[in-house]
Amino acid sequence: MIDSKEAAEALADVHDIVQRVRQSQLYELASLAALWWGGLVFAGNLATWLWPVQAGYTWVAVNILGVCGLVALRLFNPPRTHGSAFDVRLPLVFLLFFAFGYVCTSVLGHFGPRQLGAFWPIYFMLFYTLAGLWFGTAFVAIGLGITALTLFGYFYIGEGFPLWMAFVNGGGLILGGLWMRRN
Repeated sequence: MIDSKEAAEALADVHDIVQRVRQSQLYELASLAALWWGGLVFAGNLATWLWPVQAGYTWVAVNILGVCGLVALRLFNPPRTHGSAFDVRLPLVFLLFFAFGYVCTSVLGHFGPRQLGAFWPIYFMLFYTLAGLWFGTAFVAIGLGITALTLFGYFYIGEGFPLWMAFVNGGGLILGGLWMRRN
């Protein structure tokens, strides 16, 4: 027979294990998403550096592939709870996310290529960092690190800024995804 104190301690241990499993599952899915986006962003920045005239088309393709990949990732890795594998809110989040970014960069401000190259990674990393406040410090570290390096590159890297961003943003997401797989 166990007393109430031992029972409370056992329940606290179970709760702790459940929390760690949830974070592990979240990090597993987030790491796959970071690796996916990191590869796409690396390729997009490299293409922007090599063929700057085609940058607009490149980024439309990168973003479409990125969102489709996340939807597929969600479909093939359904939550391990009683929810459905597809949640219509995921594409709606991205639609609102990109619409707001478009309004900021093209309606309110008329950003040039360099400003766009800095705005979008910082904008993405804002949400990454905010997610980290709920889901774990890895998100915060990745978001703040990529933001700081983006700002450094914006102010101090010249014509090679898109190449810098390939390694900072794309490479940063890849490294962050690998780091989260370890945790």
